[in-house]
Amino acid sequence: MLRDLAKQYAEIAAKPVQEERRQLWREHFSLNKTRAPILVTCGMHDAWCRETFSRENMVCEDPFWRRFERWLRLQIFHDSIGDDYICEPWIPQVAAYKSQRGVFGESWGARPELAFAGDTTGAYKLSPPICSWEDMAKLTAPDHEIDEDATSRNYERLGDEIGDILEIDVNRGPLLSNFGADISTTVAGLRGLEQIMLDMYDAPVELQQLLSFLRDGILANQEKAEEAGNFSLTSHYNQAMSYAEELESPKANSGTRQREELWGFFAAQEYTGVSPEFHDEFLLKYQLPIMETYGLIHYGCCEDLTRKIDMLRKVPNLRSIAVTPSADVAACAEQIGNDYVLSWRPNPTDMVCTDWDPERMERIIRAGVRACSNSVFHIHLKDSHTLQGEPDRLQRWASMVRDIVEAA
Repeated sequence: MLRDLAKQYAEIAAKPVQEERRQLWREHFSLNKTRAPILVTCGMHDAWCRETFSRENMVCEDPFWRRFERWLRLQIFHDSIGDDYICEPWIPQVAAYKSQRGVFGESWGARPELAFAGDTTGAYKLSPPICSWEDMAKLTAPDHEIDEDATSRNYERLGDEIGDILEIDVNRGPLLSNFGADISTTVAGLRGLEQIMLDMYDAPVELQQLLSFLRDGILANQEKAEEAGNFSLTSHYNQAMSYAEELESPKANSGTRQREELWGFFAAQEYTGVSPEFHDEFLLKYQLPIMETYGLIHYGCCEDLTRKIDMLRKVPNLRSIAVTPSADVAACAEQIGNDYVLSWRPNPTDMVCTDWDPERMERIIRAGVRACSNSVFHIHLKDSHTLQGEPDRLQRWASMVRDIVEAA
């Protein structure tokens, strides 16, 4: 069964349209005017995706094989959406690490407690482990240590079954990357979302000490990974398709690359309600030394950056900025202009999560396209928590949006 899925995916990845999409994203992220790319992302944080591609719905019983079955089924489903997502001709196998994974502080030796309101697909209350500043003594910066035996066993096990069908890419990048390296996610997990906002007034020195500790630990973790030759061309990440004319394209098992040759992703979701001045003082200046080591940077996930575009101009290698459902699209477009790529994320509730209302969707998309008409932009539908039991909504949405952007 797994071999059959791998063959289906290999055929999809070999379609000529994949190279057309690569060229579209290369030109787009190099600030060339193109047809606005369209992207839909589906993840296990989306309840519909967990239901449709849940462990219980998989044929494989062994957890090792089940995760690859789920990945392949999700990729095959994505091909039916008709957006500009690229199906790459390899299957990812993440290296095994000796340190614990986690973005809320688990990798730093301090695990917050999560109390869910209902089931684990909904809201939860986070009880942070750093309740007093003396608790900082609990923290230990994680080392970059790969469990080579476990990594080799996993690679050989997967390769023996489907390695003749799909190339297996072993991603050996650092434990602290993406959300694990943006500082924002981790400091809120360690100290508490409300508490860090109070700390900016009540304990600025102590908060800055914690931020400095996290910055230095992330830099050390990534530097060790770089020295070990563990960054590669599949270490790229920009929350879209990680292409640009200035950088080498993603490639499986590419061999060693430096951070300056790669896309880097940073966000500040926990700082969305913080002023530009405090965002700069209590986050951006600590992120900058990490960001400066990369070739190109995408900034933002779900936070409102409307009032922070000028602040972000401090990032010398910034290339792409998220414009989220809570942001003022027109105001962001006016500030961004053609200086950066504008990654517009329309509200999935308006698009696919409630009643299927093509008139409403078309009105919102047309207004957004007009607002972004003088910018280099793409449209990214993400975080669709429910599709009301109709997964084909994504295909219908992508078709509608493609008609609008092609006409524009």
